Amino acid sequence: MIAAGACAQRILAVTISVSDFFKNLLAEKVEQLMEWSSRRSVIRMNGDKFRRFVKAPPRNYSVIVMFTALQPQRQCSVCRQANEEYQVLANSWRYSSAFSNKLFFTIVDYDEGADVFQQLNMNSAPTFMHFPPKGKPKRADTFDLQRIGFAAEQLAKWIADRTDVHIRVFRPPNYSGTIALALLVSLVGGLLYLRRNNLEFIYNKTGWAMAALCVVFAMTSGQMWNHIRGPPYAHKNPQNGQVSYIHGSSQAQFVAESHIILLLNAAITMGMVLLNEAATSKGDVGKRRIICLVGLGLVVFFFSFLLSIFRSKYHGYPYSFLIK
Repeated sequence: MIAAGACAQRILAVTISVSDFFKNLLAEKVEQLMEWSSRRSVIRMNGDKFRRFVKAPPRNYSVIVMFTALQPQRQCSVCRQANEEYQVLANSWRYSSAFSNKLFFTIVDYDEGADVFQQLNMNSAPTFMHFPPKGKPKRADTFDLQRIGFAAEQLAKWIADRTDVHIRVFRPPNYSGTIALALLVSLVGGLLYLRRNNLEFIYNKTGWAMAALCVVFAMTSGQMWNHIRGPPYAHKNPQNGQVSYIHGSSQAQFVAESHIILLLNAAITMGMVLLNEAATSKGDVGKRRIICLVGLGLVVFFFSFLLSIFRSKYHGYPYSFLIK
């Protein structure tokens, strides 16, 4: 009985010792992360720091990690754009009254932590992941960058869903839009003043038609979606350097893709205008025939191109025309 009691006491002492060890280790990790956060809102990590502070227990805090490739030789413009939004979000959290040691923002660059990319089987950048205090990250802990975009507000909403930490995004003042609007108003006002004795151009139907078409092309190509979601301009695979300008899903798009669609719609419209001109004008028959053929060629070729893009995004769509 005495031996059993002594054994139980030793086990209890070892248990307390181990518990104290993990408490001290956790306190050291949190203290170190808080010190780094006081210097920079986003903590840069290499492979060793990632494994110690993000992967290894104990942890009672959440970590948001941006996996990226910011070095100039990587030529990842999307990474730089996403990093700017990430910095805005991290600064909003760091300087908010709700800031605590329950959430940290970190970054792992491919050139500083290639082993981390290999460990996670990650072959694209940028990627945002949430590492919870307990357990392994789930599928929802990887931010759907391609569908949602990387705007700071969207990242904040995702973080709130995963951690219950609500971050109000504060952006530094940007007066470029105000300055551009002031310059535009000044330009239009100056033009009207100079032409104050001859304002017939205001009633020019062709000019207003061109302006209306520009607005229509912008809206039908998805510019408003870009403004709301903030998608990347294109996607570059850091492994092979291949750049994708067309998103492979029907639920998202790149900025470059909207530009391509805008140009295709403009070319098709130009073809329709030429066809109408050939049918309604009273000029030389040979010239009208050439205009008709050119217009028909524009409509056929660029509509085929537009349809092929549609097929690439809506997998299983059965119809095609000229270009597959």
